[in-house]
Amino acid sequence: MTAAQKPLRRAGLLSAVASMLWPIQAWLVAGALESLLTGKPVSATAVAMGFAAIGLLRGLMHWQAEAMAQTAADTVVAEVRDRLVHTEARRAEDGSRGGAGAIAALATEKLQMLVPYATRYLPAQIRVSTVPLLILALAFWQSWAAGLILLISGPLIPVFMALVGMAAKEASARQMVEIGAINDVLVERLSALLDIRLLGAGQTVEAAFAASAGDLRRRTMAVLAIAFLSSTVLELFAAIGVAMMAVYVGFTLLGTIAFGTWGTGLSPAAGIFLLLLAPDFYQPLRDLASAWHDRAGAAAVADEVAAWEADDTTAVPGTGQRSEPLEGPASIRLSGCVSASGAPLPDISIARGESVALVGPSGAGKTSALRLMAGLAAAAEGSVTVAGRPLTDETADGWRSRLGWMPQAPHFLHASIRHNLTLGRPGDLDAALKQAGVDAVVAGLPKGLSTRLGERGAGLSGGEARRLTLARAIFSRPDVVLADEPTADLDAETARLVTEGLMAEAERGATLVIATHDMDLARRMDRIIRIGDRT
Repeated sequence: MTAAQKPLRRAGLLSAVASMLWPIQAWLVAGALESLLTGKPVSATAVAMGFAAIGLLRGLMHWQAEAMAQTAADTVVAEVRDRLVHTEARRAEDGSRGGAGAIAALATEKLQMLVPYATRYLPAQIRVSTVPLLILALAFWQSWAAGLILLISGPLIPVFMALVGMAAKEASARQMVEIGAINDVLVERLSALLDIRLLGAGQTVEAAFAASAGDLRRRTMAVLAIAFLSSTVLELFAAIGVAMMAVYVGFTLLGTIAFGTWGTGLSPAAGIFLLLLAPDFYQPLRDLASAWHDRAGAAAVADEVAAWEADDTTAVPGTGQRSEPLEGPASIRLSGCVSASGAPLPDISIARGESVALVGPSGAGKTSALRLMAGLAAAAEGSVTVAGRPLTDETADGWRSRLGWMPQAPHFLHASIRHNLTLGRPGDLDAALKQAGVDAVVAGLPKGLSTRLGERGAGLSGGEARRLTLARAIFSRPDVVLADEPTADLDAETARLVTEGLMAEAERGATLVIATHDMDLARRMDRIIRIGDRT
């Protein structure tokens, strides 16, 4: 929150100055009431106008302070959210801070918890450090006994807040973790909803989710219980302090108590002035106490943001923006690289127009090799050369603009089929659909190319979704096509359609690299490269 410290401090100081105007109003009221009690002449109109003018000024200053704090807080949240979204969009693999659900929770509801901290707690903290000191000085000026009452009772509130704060922060941190975890669970269950329904596991999944929701509810209530308990006790301390001041002033004015003043007796005006000041002495402390829960929640969120920023997972090379194609032959070379698990990969050299199959056991590094070739992951060791140039942040965007990528798990945007396939690029959509063998499927949909797809291709079978990803990969007639397990889990006819679509790209002259367990497909390539095969 470094960028917003200055405007937040200015907002807090403005709020404190506005609160410091109350003693002037209190003195006007005290003088007016004393005149009524003693019969002294006083201009009620002047007192009322002065009181109203100062009150209006106080209101305007408080409003301006709140507006400044709100603007600064919104700016901070927006900056952190933009940085989080930008970083996650370029992250090469899932980080250690949770899945998509946890990151979404952090970017939305959790970051929003910084706003009340900035708009309520920080200004209250500045008021606490200034306003009570002024009122305490004014109280001692009128009566040393009144000053002692405030001096003794006031510090009890911050001491109790510190004790409660430790428990509140721990409870808030547990709640933050639970919110992220339950969001991850929800995303996973929604993505597997079709499988859950097919397996008849709906009741089991629902019961498990209900249990997680119950745990979160209990943690939330625990945090609220601490907040309500602390507020109740602090209100009690403040009420006791005001009551003690009222007792002292009342008995002094009645003549029962004859000590506590600086030589002269306590006048009615001074007594009323002290009674009006006492609540405002405790008010900043009460404001700070009520915002203490905001501080605890914000501290937990700040810790999570700091942990997220410390996550050292690698980013996708380049900026992810559309770029001019990288010039040079569509060739690829991996040298001294390792897989995501750290296993060494063989040196691979693929010439322009060559078709190559990467085969090997599961987990050997076939997908890692493809991701390195596509510039979707940075090489932890070794080097990647594409089009005769090292694959770096400067060349990655231009290289990817020449690629067609077919991942193993189909994934779509929540948009029309047309947008999912073209992604704003020029090309022959009908030809791509026909080559992928999915033209009849699209034609049979109620809205055709305008049919909207969910992220998992709702309404499509697995084979149909796989063929759509093939159509997307070949739509712009790329120079290089990279396919990860393109025929896995497909029936024979669908596998044949996908295979023929890929081979058509090889016949067109595109460089074709596939990672596969399908040896029938592998044998149709110009060359087979074995990865991690110890046999």
